Amino acid sequence: MTNAVIEIPAAIPELAVEHYARRLAFETDCWDVHDAMRRGDAGFVLIDVRSPQLYAERHVPGAINLPHGKMTATRMAAWPDETLFVVYCAGPHCNGTDRAALRLARLGLPVKVMIGGMTGWADEGFAFASGAEPGVIAA
Repeated sequence: MTNAVIEIPAAIPELAVEHYARRLAFETDCWDVHDAMRRGDAGFVLIDVRSPQLYAERHVPGAINLPHGKMTATRMAAWPDETLFVVYCAGPHCNGTDRAALRLARLGLPVKVMIGGMTGWADEGFAFASGAEPGVIAA
């Protein structure tokens, strides 16, 4: 008897390691971002790539607001070249994160996408900040 799950065999472990390691090089999730920021030394800059208006209404605490269209070489020079940037947008239905990640990568900067964005953050039950300032994650 066959079904859609077993119809195509799983990849050999060596290929699975390569695949998932590559995937984690491009993405992180809301839980890991929250945990890193809660600890106080995240090692990355979290960027909300939505409009300033949406950011002011509600954003992930600790995130700065920088819409992808404003990500220029001059603007990004404010950080050392090796800075890791983690970008997010509204959620899985929004391609703003991909646009931002592409723009940063084209500038030669390391970048990961926070999968889920605002929707994922809310799904985890994490608090939001509001206003023009980044705010902080409560310890």
